[in-house]
Amino acid sequence: MNSGGRLEKALAEREFAVTAEIGPPRNASGESVRAKARLLKGFVHAANVTDCQSAVVRLASLAAALHVQAEGVEAVWQMTCRDRNRIAMQSDLLGAASLGIKNVLCLTGDHQKFGNHPAAKNVFDLDSVQMVEMVRRMRDDGRFHCGDEIKGPLPRFLIGAVENATAEPTVLRLLRLRKKVAAGAQFIQTQGVFDLARFEVFMREAADAGILENCRLLAGVIPLKSARAARFMNERVPGVRIPDEVVRRMEQSRDQEEEGIRIAVETVDALRRVPGVAGVHLMAVAWEEAVPRIVSEAGIKPLGDR
Repeated sequence: MNSGGRLEKALAEREFAVTAEIGPPRNASGESVRAKARLLKGFVHAANVTDCQSAVVRLASLAAALHVQAEGVEAVWQMTCRDRNRIAMQSDLLGAASLGIKNVLCLTGDHQKFGNHPAAKNVFDLDSVQMVEMVRRMRDDGRFHCGDEIKGPLPRFLIGAVENATAEPTVLRLLRLRKKVAAGAQFIQTQGVFDLARFEVFMREAADAGILENCRLLAGVIPLKSARAARFMNERVPGVRIPDEVVRRMEQSRDQEEEGIRIAVETVDALRRVPGVAGVHLMAVAWEEAVPRIVSEAGIKPLGDR
């Protein structure tokens, strides 16, 4: 079924990996997804395709992932626990593998009360740790969650999960990370990193605990478009703290988008020097055109046809 993809190869060979993020539209347009993929082609090893982020109805993540791959960009298909029980998850996993999806990112999902259908009934049949373990068992043991044998080709995914490396308390974040890696996560993408000092503490403690010996971590980078966006994230996005000096830089800049890109480039450069960081995950949703500039100005070689 699936053989290893570009992202898996980069991580295995200790190449500095770059992933980005594509948010599907709130309509049935595949072309809008393809246009975003074309912007990223040659600058990322793979692109995450979000699954109804913020609990808002959007084009299905699996369909969007196929549009992304049709443009020559490898997809990281995101799947949340919020909307599916274990039967639907396993069915979708088999379907995705049959269609050539090579990477899956296992997420809990934003609670529906934050989205456009707050009265919707959530599922949460499994949590993200249990989902990771289920995918690993299907791939490595050839077993469904119930124990039944998968008789035929197995879903050969590179399995990912997420963590917020700069949120408190650090001990809880390290515990969650340990559980996800033990369950079978092969790569971790973090929430956006702005507090580098706190992130370095997290990485040292994760290394000392041996958590990342069998897993690769990609640090999240969110390019800021405005000081207003920075203040909004500080107030409304759990676990994200943008230092005052970063907010002031944005406020005092004559061109805040340019300043946001400069800060992102500086952040990527700093993260490349942190021991244990295997790459970066650039979260520029609705600003995909910023990704090629950040990658180029950070001195990362084009990734095009590798």
